[in-house]
Amino acid sequence: METVPQKNEFFDESVRTVETSNKEDKPLQKTMEKGRTLVPRENRQTVGEIAIDNPRMTCRDVNVYYGEKHAIKNVSLDIGRNEVIAMIGPSGCGKSTFLRCLNRMNDTIDSCRVTGNIALDGVDIYDKNIDVVPLRAQVGMVFQKPNPFPKSIYENIGYGPRIHGLCQNKAELDDIVEKSLIRAGLWEEFKDILEHPGTGLSGGQQQRLCIARTIAVSPEVILMDEPCSALDPIATAVIEDLIDELREQFTIAIVTHSMQQASRVSQRTAYFHLGDLIEVGPTAQIFTNPSHQLTEDYITGRFG
Repeated sequence: METVPQKNEFFDESVRTVETSNKEDKPLQKTMEKGRTLVPRENRQTVGEIAIDNPRMTCRDVNVYYGEKHAIKNVSLDIGRNEVIAMIGPSGCGKSTFLRCLNRMNDTIDSCRVTGNIALDGVDIYDKNIDVVPLRAQVGMVFQKPNPFPKSIYENIGYGPRIHGLCQNKAELDDIVEKSLIRAGLWEEFKDILEHPGTGLSGGQQQRLCIARTIAVSPEVILMDEPCSALDPIATAVIEDLIDELREQFTIAIVTHSMQQASRVSQRTAYFHLGDLIEVGPTAQIFTNPSHQLTEDYITGRFG
């Protein structure tokens, strides 16, 4: 299998140990300081700096309920400008639920109730006067499985700008489509086949088309829910390169089950466990020198 290119050199060997050690964590622990005192598993208070200077989004005391089930428990977290923050944790830990709170996608679930404060550039996105349609243009979403519209490549990109009133004529729309495809690294591949159906592309091309569709409406934040889980390693590498380039213009929050991927693309990492935000900090520190026992257990493969 072809190796995916590394972006964060510090983590190259330690992540490979996690993925291949079959829950034997001794090699990884060599990279960790000896004699450290870890926060015990029973302590579910968030460890690390949740607040940062000049954040794009702020979340404070966020709780999410599905009926009687308490899915997210008092989570507070800042998301910085022009950074990639990775959200990791075992299945069912609440990371995707929390991500969906950031553009009110949970509003589509009747039994879901969200409390607390989530603000985009200081504005409470759950304020009753906020229209979710322009909000979801500001905070775009790329889903786990590529979902292009059953339209042409051109119409996939142009649909959003048209309904949001971002273009006045065909020439302006043409310019938006071209710039979006260039930013997504697709222009050279697609410039001669813009009328071809988006659903006829390969999986990796479809996912990049969905990313181009998202950035066509000039969002401030891009949310990605396991965007590479359905892709092969080569397509995954291309998407990861694209994420790294988009960070210069956008804030990106990504949910991933791959610790290798989190290490390659993110600057900060947040670890979730059973609805609690256990630890947050610089990616290098989270993966090589975690402060919480649960984080170390997950990183070293004891569970998850």
